[in-house]
Amino acid sequence: MKILLLINDAPYGSEKPYNAMRLAMALQRGQTDAEVRIFLMADAVMCALPNQSTPQGYYNMERMLRAVITKGAQVKACGSCTDARGIRDLDLIEGAEISTISQLAQWVVESDRVLTF
Repeated sequence: MKILLLINDAPYGSEKPYNAMRLAMALQRGQTDAEVRIFLMADAVMCALPNQSTPQGYYNMERMLRAVITKGAQVKACGSCTDARGIRDLDLIEGAEISTISQLAQWVVESDRVLTF
């Protein structure tokens, strides 16, 4: 089963990205046939920036994304959204890449489930 998680909110502006990552991790743990894909849009593109520093005991979006990537998730960030925020030329974490709305459209068509956060 192909599951697409579409994330829109900033990594620390709300708990939506955090909850999306919790779900992605649970899917990878409990559903061996689940193919998890994550598309970051709007302020969520900031989730894929490296060197995030959060207080002890607070979740860290970079670490969570790295964990799901390590277990096979594909992570893409909207190119137009990175341009609008002036971060296109910054490196993303390993395994995440800049993409397009056309790629998102393809993923939507191919997915069995699409969840938005």
